[in-house]
Amino acid sequence: MKSRTVAVALAMQLLVLGLSAARAADAPLVGNAEAGATKIVTCSACHGPTGNSPNPEWPNLAGQHHEYIAEQLALLKSGARIAPVMNPMAATLSPQDMADVAAYFEKQTLTGLEADAKLAEAGEKLYRGGDAARGIPACLACHGPNGRGNGPARWPQIRAQQPTYVSNQLHAYAAKTRYAAGATLPPGVDMMTDVASRLSEDDIKSLTAYLQGLR
Repeated sequence: MKSRTVAVALAMQLLVLGLSAARAADAPLVGNAEAGATKIVTCSACHGPTGNSPNPEWPNLAGQHHEYIAEQLALLKSGARIAPVMNPMAATLSPQDMADVAAYFEKQTLTGLEADAKLAEAGEKLYRGGDAARGIPACLACHGPNGRGNGPARWPQIRAQQPTYVSNQLHAYAAKTRYAAGATLPPGVDMMTDVASRLSEDDIKSLTAYLQGLR
């Protein structure tokens, strides 16, 4: 009886150790912004050294949630997200590299752009109120009233973003070309695909104009 009790106790200890190891393996990596500063040399060519992109084709990453950046880098590395320029860049990154780069950019200050006043008013109405008649929800429901998104939910910050980049991504969502067919994707992709498919060209121009000036 005693040997059986000891065996059960040992089995329980092994189970606890196994569960602890599994939880540690599943825990997200903690990024180091200082380490990230040494790893963003290549990134800075398109996104700028402080994450404020000088090119309207590439997104501003300054202040972006580290959870979202790391997630998207992982999707780019796996090929689940399609971006011919970024796929080979992400392929060289380890999970720790991704966490460090994400931590660095999250700490940078977003400088932003000025809104096109002629278009921004219509964009604000759509962003804040949606269009129930066309089944378009308000963007602020996920991205927040100031476009800051939600880090833990991995909903990106979209305030003060490059309008050309946002326009390109909305078109990619609508055409279902942002992500690879059959890939395992994060929650929210289907919703964004549906919303983007309902936007007109005028909607996209107005929204991107509003977002570039949103603080």
